[in-house]
Amino acid sequence: MPTLTTYQTHIRPEWVDYNGHLRDAYYLLIFSYATDALMDMLCLDSQNRDANGHSLFTLELHLNYLHEVKVDVEVQVHTQIIGHDAKRLHLYHSLHLAGGDKELAGNEQMLLHVDLAGPRAAPFTERTLGKLQTLLDEQSDLPTPVYIGRVIALPPAR
Repeated sequence: MPTLTTYQTHIRPEWVDYNGHLRDAYYLLIFSYATDALMDMLCLDSQNRDANGHSLFTLELHLNYLHEVKVDVEVQVHTQIIGHDAKRLHLYHSLHLAGGDKELAGNEQMLLHVDLAGPRAAPFTERTLGKLQTLLDEQSDLPTPVYIGRVIALPPAR
């Protein structure tokens, strides 16, 4: 399976800063919409959320800005499932010019499946686990993204 394209959008003038670059917040907005699209694919959309009272919450994310994104370009997000367990999903989104291979930004996320009645962590349903495993299997030949598992830190002061 080629990379999974989960979201595509046009970069609007109101999304760019005084340098003519996409503002930080809009990178995350774009990646957030890609996560929503993935949730739809996993049957965690609003209809199923209302029916079973479960959703995904973001536990942690890392965002790497790799190349400039300017106004009036079309971009798309490719999503790779890195792994999952009974309650968590580890994924990686990469931002590209539409139809391009060059990674403009990378976004690693750890998500938690939550029973909204608590709220508290809850195991994925068998249906969602099956869909996650299918995606993981279909993406097994993809290379591990370069920008996962990174830590932000300064060297220790001497």
